[in-house]
Amino acid sequence: MSKTDSRNGVPATLTEIPLTDPHAKPFEPSIGDLIKDATTQVSTLLRAEVELARAEITRDVKKGVTGSVFFIAALVVLVYSTFFFFFFLAELLNTWLPRWAGFLIVFGAILLVGAALAVLGFLRVRRIRGPRETIASVKQTRTALTPSRDKPASTAGELSAGYVTPEPADPSGW
Repeated sequence: MSKTDSRNGVPATLTEIPLTDPHAKPFEPSIGDLIKDATTQVSTLLRAEVELARAEITRDVKKGVTGSVFFIAALVVLVYSTFFFFFFLAELLNTWLPRWAGFLIVFGAILLVGAALAVLGFLRVRRIRGPRETIASVKQTRTALTPSRDKPASTAGELSAGYVTPEPADPSGW
């Protein structure tokens, strides 16, 4: 036994601290308790993984933005330096032609290059067709998940055979 302090009745020394009730029956968790604990732990793990991914993506986006600022600054310097290059070309042509003709030739060349780049950009943008494969996949998923009583008979048979008739192409590209 331990000695008791005369002032407040609290034992002066304690030989051990029981972490559990020594008289309690051993606890056997039920299947429901185990499933509840497992789902709680999986949920906590998933939240932690999502938080980690969010932190990593935020860090990488900040690095990307910082790098982009330097690229934009370099592009601005390059754009302003081309102004002096065009003056150089016009002055170089001044050695063989009148000054106004040199500047006019350089201006015409700049317009031709700008027009060519605009045409190339238009041709590239005109080819954009949208996410056709994704739309088709979503339609297939929707059809597959629709209860069979709501499906047309031919579509249900085609899905079970592993064949889905392609949708007619949308002329707008979407």
